[in-house]
Amino acid sequence: MSVALSPPGMTRAAFLDWAGTQEIPYEFDGANHVALNGATIHHGRIRGGLHAALRARLIGGRCELLGPQIGIATTGEAVRYPDALVTCTRTPGAARLVCDPVVVFEVLSPTSGRTDRIEKVREYHAVASILRYVILEHTSAALTVFERRGASDPWIATALTADEILAMPEIGIEIPVAELYQDVDLPSLESKLT
Repeated sequence: MSVALSPPGMTRAAFLDWAGTQEIPYEFDGANHVALNGATIHHGRIRGGLHAALRARLIGGRCELLGPQIGIATTGEAVRYPDALVTCTRTPGAARLVCDPVVVFEVLSPTSGRTDRIEKVREYHAVASILRYVILEHTSAALTVFERRGASDPWIATALTADEILAMPEIGIEIPVAELYQDVDLPSLESKLT
């Protein structure tokens, strides 16, 4: 990710207006706009597998899959665009920020580790409706899952590998971790998927 200085005092609304005119996607950390670039083919395939698995399980239910073009307002003026998110609250079609995300997913890239593992852990915890934050590794079939029962509870972190199941009771679904990586040519997966 590359960081570009934003005009002093840029607000969330000003960022959203500015970001809507850009050719590449940006996030806003509350002070600077940050280009979301540097993704790999693995990142794209993992995100595609994530979206396919979520869509297949959520279709016709009460919750909706959105992302990565839909933002989440986090701390201060910050706006984040996770790779996927699930909300169970209907958001108006013209909205640029989602109402009440429940589960948020980020796929790591070579440059996003610190932001996804530290800054976003704190920011997503500050959003009362988010009960689960899932970080998908991009070099192995593995997840780091942060979960909590309520808004004031601390995160409980769990690591999952390819032979385990990602359970998400808050949205009523489960996904085998290996399924999220089925089209990704990671050596550690070849034995799990055959």
